[in-house]
Amino acid sequence: MQPAPGMDVSIGPGRPMAPWIKHAPTIITVGMIVILALHGPIAQPAHYNEFADQSAAFGIPHAADVLSNAGFALVAIWGWLTLRPRRASDHLRAGWSGYRLFLIGLFLTAFGSAFYHLAPDNISLIWDRLPIALVCAGLLAGVRGDIQGGSRTGFDVIVLALYAVASVAWWAISDRNGAGDLRPYLLLQGLALILIPLWQAIYRCPRTDRIAFATAMVLYILAKAAEVLDHEIATALGFVTGHTLKHLIATAATAAIVWGLTRRFSHDGHAARRVDPSNLV
Repeated sequence: MQPAPGMDVSIGPGRPMAPWIKHAPTIITVGMIVILALHGPIAQPAHYNEFADQSAAFGIPHAADVLSNAGFALVAIWGWLTLRPRRASDHLRAGWSGYRLFLIGLFLTAFGSAFYHLAPDNISLIWDRLPIALVCAGLLAGVRGDIQGGSRTGFDVIVLALYAVASVAWWAISDRNGAGDLRPYLLLQGLALILIPLWQAIYRCPRTDRIAFATAMVLYILAKAAEVLDHEIATALGFVTGHTLKHLIATAATAAIVWGLTRRFSHDGHAARRVDPSNLV
């Protein structure tokens, strides 16, 4: 997926890349850090933990918000069973360690978010945000590995995973001191939304990859909108709340990413290959 050595990288057919464009991701990253630093602490909304879902099923409170997280685990299992046996292939090797973190974080999200929604408060919220941060870190490392080669991907995974943990810890500690600050956590999500499509455009990634990630990004934005409109959607629709809808849309977003990764194998017949159980551990 990454450009071959010596190959001219461009943003369109027959259009050589301007020298400054390859530095755009770094410029944007630094710019976002500066803007957030100047902005000052970003607090969590006062009533963040007050969700519209009051359903109950099988003795589970807030059942719709809790059970709708199952999709994350299913997508993670699908991705693991499909991609891990092919981790050494030319299609996946460069970014695998990042995508592995993405799938692990996604699986943990199902349980962390379900645990949080059983009894929402800022303590249990830590276990919701931590795996989500790991998902973002994994995606950034995976796509960067695809683009620039896999020699540094393992290092990138370690650095980004540590940053993900630190971003949630920063919020938790600052919240305990009465002034919760979401800036590091929001920076990680913002970078994933901006840098991934930018890298793919600069380095002219395969069309399927760009479509898959673009679809995921649009769905993620819609999921965040549903989250903000939790009570309004519950009032308007009656049968589903905005936050439950958020989980379902976000599941579709992660499925789009896994689909895009699996499509890399379709042209050479690898997608239909039987999975060897010995490769799944």
